[in-house]
Order: sequence, then C-alpha cells, then structure tokens
Amino acid sequence: MQRQLTILAPLALVMAALFWAGNAVVGRGVIDLIPPMALSFWRWVIAFLVILPFALPHLREAAPTLRNNVGKLFVLAFLSAGMFNTILYLAAHTTTAVNITLVGATMPIVIGAISFLILGTSLSRSQTLGLAIAIPGLLVIISEGRPSTLLELQFRAGDLLMLLAVTSWGLYSVLLQRFGIRLHPVVLLTAIVALALPVALTFYTIEWLILRQGFVLDRSLVLALMYVGVFPSLGAYLGWNYGVSILGPARASMFIYLLPVFGAALSIAFLGEHLEIFHGIGALLILIGLYLSTWVHRR
Repeated sequence: MQRQLTILAPLALVMAALFWAGNAVVGRGVIDLIPPMALSFWRWVIAFLVILPFALPHLREAAPTLRNNVGKLFVLAFLSAGMFNTILYLAAHTTTAVNITLVGATMPIVIGAISFLILGTSLSRSQTLGLAIAIPGLLVIISEGRPSTLLELQFRAGDLLMLLAVTSWGLYSVLLQRFGIRLHPVVLLTAIVALALPVALTFYTIEWLILRQGFVLDRSLVLALMYVGVFPSLGAYLGWNYGVSILGPARASMFIYLLPVFGAALSIAFLGEHLEIFHGIGALLILIGLYLSTWVHRR
C-alpha cells in the first residue's frame, strides 16, 4: 500500500494529465471540423466499443454489484462523461483557451470545498502550501510570463460554463470515493461510459436539431476521434479513478496543474511552438507544489 501511495497513484495521475493535455491539443485541431456535441458522443461510442471486450470476462461476477448500484453509477456517469465533457466542449466554443485554463485552475479549490462538505476532509498545511505555489506556476505559463496578459482578460459566458464543468468534475471525483463501489476498474469505467452514452446522445440530438450541422469523416478526423476515444476517455479515466481511490480527490486534483505543462510540451513537440523561459519557471513551481501536496504527509 505504501508503494502504491508513493509511486503508482501519482504515476497514474501523471498519465491522466498527459492524455488530457493531448486531448486539448487534438481538440484545437478539429474544432472547425466537427460540432462539440458530435465530438463528445462519438468519442464515447468509440470508448465503449474499445473497453467492452475487456469488461466482458468480469461482468458475470460484477452483475450483482452493478444492479445494486445502478443509481450511483448513473450519477457518476452523468457528472463525468455526460455533463463534464459536454460542458467543456461547449466552453471551448464560447471562451478562450486562456480563460478555460484559468477557470480550470479553481478545480483543486472546488474539490477541496466539496470534499469538506461531503467527506468532512480538509486540506493539510502541505497541501495548502503546494496549492499556493502551483497556482503562480500555472499563471506564469498561461500568461506567457507577462502579468499584463492576465489584467487584459475579458470574462465571457463560456467561463460560467467552465466553472459548471469544474463543479461537475469535482462532484464526480468526491462521490467516486464516497460511493466506494467495489468493481473491477474496467467494469466500473465500462458502466460509466455505457450510462453516459444516452446523455451524450441527447445533447448530440439537440445540437443537430438546432444547427443541422454534420461533419466530413476524413483521415485526420478519424485519427483524432480514435485518440480522444481511447487515451483521454479510457486511459485518463482509469488513471484518475485509481489515483482518487489511493490519494483522495483533494490531493489527486493537484495533478490537474500538469495539463498546461504537458500541453506546452506537446505544442512544442508537434505544433512547432518554441520553448521559453516562462515554461521552465512555471513547470518548476507546479512540480514543487505537487511534491508538497502529494509526498509531504499531514502533520
């Protein structure tokens, strides 16, 4: 258990952050190719088709637990794959990437507050200090080392959507631990994806009725859909769920701050962007904050 606490859980959360950062980079490339609700729905269709064969061998054993917890599983599905991703894609179409990152930075605070209300837990001194160090690191990266950039930000309607998405994910993360449903991780995720599909389909149908907008399934879009359907949808969720089960939602939420670090690294590697000093400074502050929040125990 100690080895899991100190190595495996943080590695799983790092993997989740990396896959989600890749999701943001890929999403930027297809934003004009496919409507947001269509992307959300087909992403989860692909995820379900990929994960189902791995869940089938465990379904007979898991059937009683699935039946007894179907209501709780639907709540988890609605808050995560149903609501969070849907609202996130809508926010991406109605506000800027900087604003999304800035509002997303409130996630550890929101999760900490929800954890206190539902689980009765509070942030330790080391977690609070880690948060205080990591947030400036995040701001350094998203402002590109220019504080004036933050002063010039204009908040938009999409920022409220992003705050709603953050709250939805916070509730999912805390209730995931609160419910404590004893299922094989693959079966748990399969159930969440399956129950989220009707929600995603509902939003997709409403979007189509309003916009009457389709999409052309070319090679680049197929590759993008395969990526978001496998890595951010399955790999990241499995990593996040495991990390939350070991570290708790409040400590796990600090790894969200790795998203801009990985996002910058992927943009440099694949989009031709340049490595700047502010990338290093911001990444260092975030890593120090993560260390204090994750490896320094409560006193």
